[in-house]
Amino acid sequence: MPNVGALILGAGMSKRMGKPKLLLSLKGKPLFRYAVETALASGLNPVILVGGQHVDEFKKQTADLRDVEIIANQSYHTGMSSSIQTGIKALEGRTDAAIIFLADQPLVPCLVVEQLLQDYRTCRPHGVLIVRPLYNGRQGHPVLFDRQLYKEFEKIQGDEGGKSIIQRHQHKLKLVSFENSIWNTDIDTYEDLRVVEQEF
Repeated sequence: MPNVGALILGAGMSKRMGKPKLLLSLKGKPLFRYAVETALASGLNPVILVGGQHVDEFKKQTADLRDVEIIANQSYHTGMSSSIQTGIKALEGRTDAAIIFLADQPLVPCLVVEQLLQDYRTCRPHGVLIVRPLYNGRQGHPVLFDRQLYKEFEKIQGDEGGKSIIQRHQHKLKLVSFENSIWNTDIDTYEDLRVVEQEF
């Protein structure tokens, strides 16, 4: 069975909220911990959290979680792509695929991750290299990438993330449908945070 790791992107600069949003408390836990706990509960290994200026705080807030590797992206100010590259380097040679999470999406349940894994294992022999959730018809996160695509992340820049890779490999993409679009919510404003709090 393929070994799938988690890459959690937590190095954003939180400019819109004026303070480090990933450290904001959501029902008694820092926001970023929800993605970490979902990855762990889904059996992903290793679980890598890439941070920027708040790495020390991430380490402190996950001291009780043994199976999380926290890596600093020294170039976090250049955009999301550098964080993905930092994480992919840490996963190369250790995983058959990686699921890339956004640390500001606390509502993604294990159900989504488990379905991505199941479809990957089923469809991989037929050439599928990317598995992505479709929330009420809209593509979202987290996204699974097979290791055959790891090298392609070396070419991405700025905040483009994996978009160009997905566009290049549409014929190797499997979409998994879910009806609950709230699962795909990013926390970008305090209003987003209030909406998400009501879901718990």
